[in-house]
Amino acid sequence: MSTISLGSHAPTPEHNYKSSDPAIPATLKFLADLAGVRFNGIEPWDIQVTNPRVYRRILIEGSLGFGEAYMDGWWECDRLDQLFNRLLTVDTDIHLDSKMPLRSLGRALRHALFNLQSIQRAFHVGEQHYDIGNDVFETMLDPTMSYSCGYWQKANTLEEAQRDKLDMVCRKLELRPGERVLDIGCGWGSFAQYAAMHYGVEVLGITISKEQQKLASNRCAGLPVTIELMDYRTLAGQYDKIVSIGMFEHVGRKNYVAFFSIIDRLLKEHGLFLLHTIGNHVKSLKLDEWMDKYVFPNGLLPSAAEIAESVEGRFLIDDWHSFGPDYDRTLMAWWENFEQGWPNLVPKYSSRFYRMWKYYLLSCAGFFRSRQGQLWQLVLSKRQRSAGYRSVR
Repeated sequence: MSTISLGSHAPTPEHNYKSSDPAIPATLKFLADLAGVRFNGIEPWDIQVTNPRVYRRILIEGSLGFGEAYMDGWWECDRLDQLFNRLLTVDTDIHLDSKMPLRSLGRALRHALFNLQSIQRAFHVGEQHYDIGNDVFETMLDPTMSYSCGYWQKANTLEEAQRDKLDMVCRKLELRPGERVLDIGCGWGSFAQYAAMHYGVEVLGITISKEQQKLASNRCAGLPVTIELMDYRTLAGQYDKIVSIGMFEHVGRKNYVAFFSIIDRLLKEHGLFLLHTIGNHVKSLKLDEWMDKYVFPNGLLPSAAEIAESVEGRFLIDDWHSFGPDYDRTLMAWWENFEQGWPNLVPKYSSRFYRMWKYYLLSCAGFFRSRQGQLWQLVLSKRQRSAGYRSVR
């Protein structure tokens, strides 16, 4: 892979601090040892310190300070994905949080006391993340413009993995020509386009991103597909099938019950609903602070128990498919595409944006590789549905 010049951010000999340097706080030394990581070590996952103030910044600001220090060039690492796999496998994020209880409590209370995913705030993530520029996503994603986990069971390329995923979703939903399908969080129209073209269904896709709506509408021109800019809480009508791919992460714990109640209202009695979502291995009271600020503001990952509890009494779970390791491979493919295409983005985006995006993609790859991160597809139906259901893979 190629790299870009980082100018004054690059490590220099005079900043070659040794791992035995007394400047390394005992807490950070303990966590690094726990993960098998060294400061200024020789392994590709080791942290190369270029500014000794990074230690204090991490201790005071936690994951936010760690990520921002990387964006500022205060430390380097040859393999961020391997670094984060090691750190998260031994839950160093949880250990670090325990060292700053007031900061952790404040973040947890923010999610507990306020509905950060209210309808008034729903478009915030669209404006900050999905609207940054379609050129970034066109560079990074495959030709289907799928911004969610691919399915790599038989695939050899990212495009094959995404098309296999889309086709599997259609088969799981048992799509039939002429059916009316709702796509909640349609992105750039990947599922809507595929389902309309290959399964003859009519699709309404909704998104909270103006840029997604614009591009998705162009990509689906000539097909029985409508793309609307709207929040899921304003939906009306009845649908044969409903799908939501990679949107539930933006719903938030305070809205889980309302979300499934709305699906219950919109789905016909004999219909099917497929939920594709990232999950956390345990219930968490907050999102990673760096991720919340720079990538997915107000987001929150559900646990399996939270989904099951919210679904109970509304739907039966006909299928629960877990393939989290496929997201690691998907993210690494996105990173390779992004880095290869970076020279075409340089005139518009800064080196700090490059470091931010690299940190985002590769830390997420490590998140899934550590198995803290999960990826689930659930197929849900109402008790009134008379037909049985057979799992599809």
